[in-house]
Amino acid sequence: MSGLCGWCGFGAGEAGNRRLLEGMSRTLTAFDHARAQTLACAEGAIGAAGLGDTASAYRGAHVVAALVGHPRWAAGAPFEGAVEAGQLAQAYEWRGPQALGLIHGDFALALLREDRHELLLAVDRSGVRPLLYQSAGGTLVFGSTAQAIAAHPATQAEMEAQSLYDYVYFHMVPGPQTAFRGQVRLLPGQFVLFRRGHLHVQQYWQLRFAEQAAGGVRQFKPPFRAALRESVEALAGGATTGAFLSGGTDSSTVSGLLGEAAGRPARTYSIGFDAPGYDETGYARIAASHFGTRHREYYVTPSDVVAAIPRIAQIYDQPFGNASAVPTYLCAKFAKEDGATRLLGGDGGDELFGGNARYATQYVFSLYGLLPEPLRRRLIEPVVQAFPYGGRLPLLRKLRRYIEQASVPMPERYETYNLLQRFGPENVFTREFLATVDTARPLKLMGASYGAPGANSLINRMLALDFKFTLADNDLPKVTRMCELAGIDVAFPLLEPAVLDFALALPPRLKLKGTRLRFFFKAALRDFLPREIIQKQKHGFGLPFGLWLRTHQPLRELAFDSLSALKGRGIVRPAFIDELTATHLGAHAGYYGTMVWVLMMLEQWARAHEQAVVSLREPHRGVGG
Repeated sequence: MSGLCGWCGFGAGEAGNRRLLEGMSRTLTAFDHARAQTLACAEGAIGAAGLGDTASAYRGAHVVAALVGHPRWAAGAPFEGAVEAGQLAQAYEWRGPQALGLIHGDFALALLREDRHELLLAVDRSGVRPLLYQSAGGTLVFGSTAQAIAAHPATQAEMEAQSLYDYVYFHMVPGPQTAFRGQVRLLPGQFVLFRRGHLHVQQYWQLRFAEQAAGGVRQFKPPFRAALRESVEALAGGATTGAFLSGGTDSSTVSGLLGEAAGRPARTYSIGFDAPGYDETGYARIAASHFGTRHREYYVTPSDVVAAIPRIAQIYDQPFGNASAVPTYLCAKFAKEDGATRLLGGDGGDELFGGNARYATQYVFSLYGLLPEPLRRRLIEPVVQAFPYGGRLPLLRKLRRYIEQASVPMPERYETYNLLQRFGPENVFTREFLATVDTARPLKLMGASYGAPGANSLINRMLALDFKFTLADNDLPKVTRMCELAGIDVAFPLLEPAVLDFALALPPRLKLKGTRLRFFFKAALRDFLPREIIQKQKHGFGLPFGLWLRTHQPLRELAFDSLSALKGRGIVRPAFIDELTATHLGAHAGYYGTMVWVLMMLEQWARAHEQAVVSLREPHRGVGG
């Protein structure tokens, strides 16, 4: 993949450091066979790997530097165009960490000053490019993957029990923690400075909302359209750049603008399913026809899923339970086989402009809190609860559920539909495992991210939460890793600074208008997107896993065999797994199939990384069981 690895503060001589670095670098190129560059010195080393021109490395007097991604200099920077590693070294010499604010685009970077015993690590504002680090005494080891860090002799890979619990809760491991004890992931807009054995972690950029701007759609539309064009043009690349096209507003917008930027029909790629309620290719065809794209479709089969699951589990360096990774991978693979070398994704639009259905739901719940508290507590709630036979009357039953959920504070109210919460941790996990974790930690993590500077409105606070948990921790790793597995580059125009800065300054009343999602986004693009796309309900590349579990025997066998093996790891109660497969799945395959997928992928990941997760079976080293 496009990634980095290396260390500072561990010396085996320049030749020895180079051999060690080459071993670490091979972990970065295992899947996409990207070209690796290695730079070693007496103080440490830096390796970089990337497809095409996505990696740059430099060695100067007492300094080595490398970066990966699609970075470019902002207006007013001392350089222009794409960021080269040598320019990065100069800019850092002049301005120190402040130079990071002059870099636009997605990136991860590392810079080692041998004469100062100093290492700088940083990632882009949205965290598109992952970078992890582990401190080991006077040494700091870093890598874009846990495998790269584990290849260094100063580190140890030991499972973190809390991360496994958080994975089942969130279906991914939220940053900054990772699956391994002592390994830390940089958060979006964050940098690390390691100087003479001392570690400093700071933000060079963070979400900062400006909610008081005046104006409506007419005033904000021109700069918005300009920001979109600028961002797509910056990433359009050559004739072999294509776009994911699900038929939603984001992917359709990017696809249309890609054709304009390239001056030729854009390459677009969609995934279909022969399953009722899951196939969205009709909307993708509408968008493709509207913009005149060179459109290709691939229909996923259950056999594709069976073949993809072990490969997907292997490439992730921690458990990852988002089932839409499968169609994302197959779409990227299909595009690669069609000759595309880069794909543009529409990720980020929901988390910047208010596109997730839960935003409207939470708005409806928030209305209850606007009523005077005495009215709620002394009149409405006592009457509703005391009404005879209220539980048998549909309207009163709904009203009771509404009051119950509306009374839960945010962001805890976000999680009222959480599967693990519904089952109860004590029913899912073994008693020994639960004794090693903090079951309240997920909500603590969410509380710490709920809101951002300047975010006083409900919608912006929810956007700040989802920018971290839904986008940086989930959707971006899903797309970037699946494109790596397919051997194709990927970039995200809607996360470019021009669009990001615009969204942060957009008044909240234009993002969510009552229960109308993406109000401004759709209004500003009404004359650009097809009417059917503007009006459609959000869907995306969902996977009919629960449905296919009933009808495809090989997939069912893979899932059930995985869950059976998971029983022996001391994490999940065997009785819960039996109940899940024998009772719950038959009652509602779509709903409970999600938990089957999450637990199946945990076992598949453990198998793929058996050496690293030995502590899953050794209670005194990591997880109890």
